[in-house]
Amino acid sequence: MSSLIESLQQLHPVSQALIATLFTWAMTAAGAALVFFTKSINAKLLDSMLGFAAGVMIAASFWSLLAPGLDMAESLGHIPWLTAVVGFMGGGIFMRIVDKFLPHLHPELDISKSEGIKTSWQRSTLLVLAITLHNFPEGLAIGVAFGAVAADLPSATIGAAFALAIGIGIQNFPEGTAVSMPLRREGMSKWRCFMYGQASGIVEPIAGVLGAMFVIYMQPILPYALCFAAGAMIFVVVEELIPESQRKYENIDLVTMATMGGFSVMMMLDVALG
Repeated sequence: MSSLIESLQQLHPVSQALIATLFTWAMTAAGAALVFFTKSINAKLLDSMLGFAAGVMIAASFWSLLAPGLDMAESLGHIPWLTAVVGFMGGGIFMRIVDKFLPHLHPELDISKSEGIKTSWQRSTLLVLAITLHNFPEGLAIGVAFGAVAADLPSATIGAAFALAIGIGIQNFPEGTAVSMPLRREGMSKWRCFMYGQASGIVEPIAGVLGAMFVIYMQPILPYALCFAAGAMIFVVVEELIPESQRKYENIDLVTMATMGGFSVMMMLDVALG
């Protein structure tokens, strides 16, 4: 692990962000690839995986984004609490606007319950867009984290950025599954289900590179960018991941423990590597 981090340190931050987000995209594809081995997945297992993903994102939002953002704001002479609130709420508002207008459909729901602007798009496209909506802030967060390292501030380390990428990669696995499995149950071919599932992760390398480039060339807004990414991720967790994972009442206790487990894993990664 340490040798891998040292190798990453030799690269430009944008290249680091690209490699990290290609990993998270690969994890999405791995989750989607389960469709080649089974037509369905146990509901308790999938709900637990989504709960775990929610825990990872909550922990990452604080340990990898908000906390470094506060430290950077203070070191740059900003008012830390004001920077955090403006950036955090900005991320949530941005995601609310995207959620309101981007056509998408959450897994297991009828197409009549699709959100955003009404279109004639197929269910498969709407499902991919729903997970893409999850993945954009995740890719952005990774890009911003690696871009922050380039600013050479004590609170931003390559290990912490690497931990964030690992954590998000882990939680991307069930998101790929959440797209491919419903489509497979509807009779779509395995290959098409896989392609739709992995396609939802394509946005992460794009968002990661854009995030890294943005903060490298506009370092004064870096604390805001970190808090913005945290707010966007928390919006996704509260608005989508937690409700989806707890849709079945009998699984709530199991999902809650899985969420706490995900939080613990991400916290451990950040503290150990950061």
